[in-house]
Amino acid sequence: MKIQIINQSKHPLPQYATPLSAGMDLRANLDEPVILKPLQRCLVPTGLYIALPAGYEAQVRPRSGLALKKGVTVLNSPGTIDADYRGEIRVILVNLSSEEFVIEDGERIAQMVIARHEQAEWEVVDVLDETERGAGGFGHTGTV
Repeated sequence: MKIQIINQSKHPLPQYATPLSAGMDLRANLDEPVILKPLQRCLVPTGLYIALPAGYEAQVRPRSGLALKKGVTVLNSPGTIDADYRGEIRVILVNLSSEEFVIEDGERIAQMVIARHEQAEWEVVDVLDETERGAGGFGHTGTV
C-alpha cells in the first residue's frame, strides 16, 4: 500500500527496521534539544504529514527500549491519526523516570503502525446474548 507523505524534517522517512516489523520509527524534528523533566510531558514535532486511505489509521506507540531504559513513553498510547487528518504528526511524550531526559533532534521517539479499521453501526437492543464470561472483567479470572 502506498501512503502519501510530506517530509518537512531534515531526517529520512520512517522505515521498517526489519522485514517483519509492524512499526516504523518516528524521529523528533527539533531546532534545539528539549529537556523533559521527571513527570513532565511535551508535544514533539516530527515534520511529517500524511494522507491515509479511507479505512486506515496510523497508531503512534511507545518505543520499548526508550520506555525500559529511560522511562519515556507515549502518553496517549496508542495515539490515533485518522485518515482525514492533514496536520503535522506530533507525539505526546512523558517522562516517568526520576531523571531528566534530553530529546535530541533526530532521536527515535515513537513508532507508527498503519492499521485497517472498521466503523461500527449501532444496533440498539434490550438484551445482549449470553456468554460464558458474562459481565466478568478486571481480573475476574484470577492472578495465576
